[in-house]
Amino acid sequence: MVNLLFLCASLDLRKTGTEIKWIVLHAIVWLCAMKEVNSQARYSIPEELAVGSIVGNIATDLGLEVKRLVSGNARIVTKGNRQYVELNKDKGVLEVRERIDREDLCKRMTPCSFSFDIIIENPIQLYRVTVEVRDINDNAPIFPRADINIEVSESAATGARFALESAVDQDVGINGIQSYSLKPNDNFKLELQGHPDGSKYVEMVLQTPLDREKQEDLSLLLVAIDGGDPQKSGAVRIHVTVLDANDNAPVCGQTTYKVEVKENSPKETLITTISANDADKGPYGDVSFSIGLSSEEANGLFKINAQTGEIRLSDKLDYEKTSNYHLNIKAKDQGGLTDTCKVIIQVIDENDNIPTISLMSFSKSVPEDSPIGTTVAVMNADDLDSGKNGALHCHINPDVPFKVESSYSDYYTLVTDGLLDRETTPKYNVTITISDEGIPPLSRNLTVTIVVSDVNDNAPLFERQFYETFLKENNLPNVDVLTVKASDADSGNNCHVTYFLEDTQISGTSVSSFVSVDSSSGVISAARSFDFEQIKSFSFNVTAQDGGSPPRKTRVTVRIAIQDQNDNAPQILYPVQTGGSLVAEMVPRSADVGYLVTKVVAVDVDSGQNAWLSYKLLKTTERGLFDVGLQNGEIRTVRQVSDKDPVKQKLTVVVEDNGHPSRSATVSVNVVVADSFPEVLSEFSDFTHNNDYNDSLTFYLVLALAVVSFLFISSLVVIISVKIYRWRQSRIYYQSNLPVIPYYPPHYADAEGTGTLQHVYNYEVCMTTDSRKSDCKFVRPCSQSVLLVDQRAADVMDHDQNLKNILEKTDSLDQNPPNTDWRFSQNQRPGPSGASPEEATGVVTGTGPWPNPPTEAEQLQALMAAANEVSEATATLGPGSRYGPQLTLQRAPDFRQNVYIPGSTATLTANPPQQALPPPQAQVLPPSQADAPKAAQTPASKKKVAKKDKK
Repeated sequence: MVNLLFLCASLDLRKTGTEIKWIVLHAIVWLCAMKEVNSQARYSIPEELAVGSIVGNIATDLGLEVKRLVSGNARIVTKGNRQYVELNKDKGVLEVRERIDREDLCKRMTPCSFSFDIIIENPIQLYRVTVEVRDINDNAPIFPRADINIEVSESAATGARFALESAVDQDVGINGIQSYSLKPNDNFKLELQGHPDGSKYVEMVLQTPLDREKQEDLSLLLVAIDGGDPQKSGAVRIHVTVLDANDNAPVCGQTTYKVEVKENSPKETLITTISANDADKGPYGDVSFSIGLSSEEANGLFKINAQTGEIRLSDKLDYEKTSNYHLNIKAKDQGGLTDTCKVIIQVIDENDNIPTISLMSFSKSVPEDSPIGTTVAVMNADDLDSGKNGALHCHINPDVPFKVESSYSDYYTLVTDGLLDRETTPKYNVTITISDEGIPPLSRNLTVTIVVSDVNDNAPLFERQFYETFLKENNLPNVDVLTVKASDADSGNNCHVTYFLEDTQISGTSVSSFVSVDSSSGVISAARSFDFEQIKSFSFNVTAQDGGSPPRKTRVTVRIAIQDQNDNAPQILYPVQTGGSLVAEMVPRSADVGYLVTKVVAVDVDSGQNAWLSYKLLKTTERGLFDVGLQNGEIRTVRQVSDKDPVKQKLTVVVEDNGHPSRSATVSVNVVVADSFPEVLSEFSDFTHNNDYNDSLTFYLVLALAVVSFLFISSLVVIISVKIYRWRQSRIYYQSNLPVIPYYPPHYADAEGTGTLQHVYNYEVCMTTDSRKSDCKFVRPCSQSVLLVDQRAADVMDHDQNLKNILEKTDSLDQNPPNTDWRFSQNQRPGPSGASPEEATGVVTGTGPWPNPPTEAEQLQALMAAANEVSEATATLGPGSRYGPQLTLQRAPDFRQNVYIPGSTATLTANPPQQALPPPQAQVLPPSQADAPKAAQTPASKKKVAKKDKK
């Protein structure tokens, strides 16, 4: 449609038939060119349009939406340095960017047009746009010189012709020079002549003979008129000098000379030689040559020898600027007669221009998952040479997964030709080579670096498929166990690996309570201390996850095996050591060598070598009489019993494990050498544990002193801390409560099972009918209000209330006989079956709800009172207090033991099961309780005290 409008606008009723034919021919040629190129747009505009004028709606003509121009970053690409048209992406139109001068753009070439390309990205689209610039009559004809001097012989015949320098009009077509006029025209007339190339020149023809005697000089005015609207004209003054007769004019050897010359020819290269003949003799026969009016491109490039007619090169030729030149050579004799010939110089192209290549669009990074055929770059190549010298070929280095495709004329596209893998090759250096077909061929290289961007296509990979390590038991919490390490071949956030535990259960407990893993380093730490006797090994899963989107994960199994340590001492199962009952093994005097007295049974809850036990006889009453088996613990006689051997024998056996360091336990075995039980019974009452008491007395004294010192120092520290804290709070006008002192209710004890056996064994003591001759002593507890200090719990009871309870219980025990409700319970029966579940597991259960916790003042008061009582009780321990109340408390028999008295219906049993307390390390009876029986003694109590004093 645009082409038809342009064709219609070009026609004018005023045009002649020849001009109309030329315009129609131009339109047909233009339409043929349009069929060869797809995706093109063509516009026609007049020159000298104002800046900002609209050339055409490119979006509509190309069938594109305006938003496509904006989103695709549409832009204009030109080959030259000047851009006459710019793209308004917001409106989708082409606008004039700068002044367009057709004469400056195309010289005299017609039709005049310039082309440019429009590139749209995402996806890449290329459109070629051609803009034809129509000529307007903006230039007037101009003569090369202001005056023309002509010499004419008076003998010149009618019809003599004198070539004039033609005027130059930069406009073309109808706007060019259309006619000349000469004033006055009494002697001369004008005629237009044409050259073979279609150019015209004007000649002045003598129509009336001249007479020098009448008029020696003539002054004429030559006017050149163009065909524009309005018309423009130019004039030159012609001075005619009438000469003496010269009736023969020079004649050129050829009307037209055609010459070819290489564009790189050096200066002074001979182009051709012009020849001319003059039939006159003398001065009128001497012919001189000169270059007449020529094109602007030829000015200064050629020179002619006036006498010889040699035309030589005076400057370098460039085929790319002008491929041919036209020279007008004038031959003139001394008489003023002239002849004109034309020289056409054709420049031969040489391969002297290196091809150029430029990036129109380039993606510096390409994702590694890009499909084959993804466009990476669009390039434009150009060669100023022509023919084979300008035929281009583009190729790249063969060791890259890319290839070059030719999309449009002089445009090449770099696309992927294989799969990309950043982990294998993170970037490529692609060398693009553009070469022509000249001899020798010229080429240019362009190297681009294409970075392969990472895609999260690799999951983290652990260094090992399975992790296993060993950890010694009784470890410290938060100790590092091992480190899991995973690597990711990706980069950036895609290779940032974090670790976390898979939420699983181990024996019904979350794995997070066993171990923890550092999310960044993968260090696995133990969350608690492990006991080999409770758990031997456990497995869990650790997941490594990268930072990609979506993230990728890898799981690995970790197994931690707990190694046993010798943390448990051997435990004596038999014989059982009790506090009040005395058990003795009887050996007849007639026993042979190797007689089995008894067997020490011990166990060690450790495993492996730590549980291997060995038995040794540490101390005996009579050396050389007994020996113990190293592996089985059997105590046997090593010689015959003699009458000199004491009846009472006490053996101390030590049991050691095979750990490093080893742990041990000792047991005392009482042996009676006698043939009958009555013989033993007479000595039975004299069995005491004074030796044991003497051995442990020093230990208890030191332990009590340490406990009292600790409590005293702790109390001072607490009091000072509270005072300082309250003073500091009062300074800032803020009051708060004392720090919370851990509170444990009465009868509360915390016990952690470590795997050791905690069964309580009960034993029965049976006496014969002769036992009434002996005294049977039962010691009752004097107080239950004690301060227990161990590693796991602390229980402080109120002193006054305990004292009151002790006095009441003392009266009731001294005055009331045993009631008939005392009987065996399941927990009091001998053997392992009598142990309650609580005793077996070491967990103590309270018998009732906990009382309300005391206030801070009550806790502090109880703590100070307990410290004072312990301090006073410790002061009473000395050489003179061996049989004081403290020893009575420590020597108290086990209440769980049962005593049968033959001939009596009363059965003495222990109190109802109370809350189990750990073995006392320091039990101190307050002085107030020790003095309580002295305050109010009953007859029964006086009798018992007298017996104790007697002993």
